[in-house]
Amino acid sequence: MADSLRDQLLKSGIVKQVREEKRQTQPQGGKGAPPKGGGGRHGGKSQQQGRPSAPAAKKPSGEMDLAMAYAIRAQTEATERKRAEQEAQEQARIKREQKQKIQQLLQGKALNKNDVEQVRHFEYGGKIRRVHVDAEQLAAINTGELGVVQIGGRYLIVSREIATQVREIDAHQLALLVDPNASGVGDDGVPDDLIW
Repeated sequence: MADSLRDQLLKSGIVKQVREEKRQTQPQGGKGAPPKGGGGRHGGKSQQQGRPSAPAAKKPSGEMDLAMAYAIRAQTEATERKRAEQEAQEQARIKREQKQKIQQLLQGKALNKNDVEQVRHFEYGGKIRRVHVDAEQLAAINTGELGVVQIGGRYLIVSREIATQVREIDAHQLALLVDPNASGVGDDGVPDDLIW
């Protein structure tokens, strides 16, 4: 895996390949001269493997060793991760503020009634939803005089004015608001999106 990362770093230009790295570790002497530390062919290698690599100062400027590339990559990933976390926290804060504003706006303004038997179906969030209404509310929803807002898993019937204010704060919370000028309203005043 280290080789594949090295290859990637080489291709990206972050690391320039050092040609003939063995020449840097061997003395400038003749071909057959044993490396410092002597001991023959295998003795020199085993001693050299335990030693740290040559300091970066000895490498020509512009070349970067693999460890430095790893460090830069780790730092970049950490910075990106931190930025993503900060953005997520900011989005969560904005959502909380929007929800709080909507809850304050809706306080005491919901027009839902108990003991009503009619149901108005509508599409919201990719699914068919429903809200219980009386005949008067059904007609008002179908003409756009009333709207439906989703908050806390409940669907609240509200006036058009409140529904448009909710849409301005967070359009995703507005579940249903019929546009009376839209071409989807039939001659009978019932919107074409009315499923049942």
